[in-house]
Amino acid sequence: MIKKLIPACCLLLCTVFSLTAQANQDDIISGEIVTGYRVLPVNPENSGITLTVYRGDYIKFSYPQTAGSLLFTMPQLQYKDHVTGNPETSPFFKMKTTGTYDFTLGQATGSVTVIELSRPNYIAVSAEEGEQILQNLQPFILDVRTPQEYRKIHIKGTTLIPIRQLQARIGELESKKHEDIFIYCATGNRSTVAARILANQGFKRIYNLRYGIFDWARKGYPYTKGK
Repeated sequence: MIKKLIPACCLLLCTVFSLTAQANQDDIISGEIVTGYRVLPVNPENSGITLTVYRGDYIKFSYPQTAGSLLFTMPQLQYKDHVTGNPETSPFFKMKTTGTYDFTLGQATGSVTVIELSRPNYIAVSAEEGEQILQNLQPFILDVRTPQEYRKIHIKGTTLIPIRQLQARIGELESKKHEDIFIYCATGNRSTVAARILANQGFKRIYNLRYGIFDWARKGYPYTKGK
């Protein structure tokens, strides 16, 4: 039996995972992930606050609740909303694009720098590259959207674990640590958060569909609907 040849781009992607481990990028990242959100502790009385997060993070703020409701603005991204010191009930803000963005939080001022996730066990792929990975590597496919989104459109053979449940259910994926894992969401933001969670837990080969299933479907790659 002749072994099926893997396209050159897949070989290149696989080579990424053989690189020597680099310094932990998380050392410069602010806050921590809690139920899928990056919670950033801040002092609303300070100025010149500098924060660093990953592209795809959904950020919330944590500060003494005695400060009450504060107005948060990030003009470059057109964000303006009142937040509280309790992340469970406060709104979130999606960091969709890399760059540095000034913000105000009440009387406090600062900036958030958004960077790409970069790990030796992780790579973001286009729809075209993703299709070749599915065809040739046959990875475990993980959808981190909501059940409602999943029913509307998903890739056949997908396992659904919503991003807000992923940390609590990470044990369900223990047997996949040394396998190829292909992660996607709607537009590539939640899947980036999920990829970081898996990378931190020691998963070895993680592929993130960079622009999500909407881009996948728009480019004509196969999907299905329903449960």
